[in-house]
Amino acid sequence: MEKNRQDQCRKRVGFTLLEVMIVLFILVTLAAMAIVAVTGTQKKAQQRAAFTYVKLLDSAVKRYMIDVGRPPESLDQLVNPPDPKGGWGGPYIEDTATNRDPWGNEYQYATPGTRTSREYEIWSFGPDGINGTDDDIGSWMPSLDE
Repeated sequence: MEKNRQDQCRKRVGFTLLEVMIVLFILVTLAAMAIVAVTGTQKKAQQRAAFTYVKLLDSAVKRYMIDVGRPPESLDQLVNPPDPKGGWGGPYIEDTATNRDPWGNEYQYATPGTRTSREYEIWSFGPDGINGTDDDIGSWMPSLDE
């Protein structure tokens, strides 16, 4: 009887196919959950970066308006003075060549504003890259949660 027990213990050395499949299923599920969490975090970070840069451009336009007395005709005038200078005290930002949102689109500028009654508006098309959709991120927004 003792020999029979030893034989049974020796037979069961590895894992069964079912056990391996269960472990693989658990690992794939955990990896999928991690990917979803990281992707959501990355999307939110990109939106926050775009919102922060819109607010930075908004501040630069306000400083321009204090000096010149009117909003610039384009964001390029924040770096390059208009003709004639007329009180221009810039540059107000470093370079408009880098004015691309996290999705690779140029930041938009309109004077007068088209969505509000403001003198100007600055916005990003957002993740979808399409103007006028709900995911646009603009200077008219008091916070990103709006």
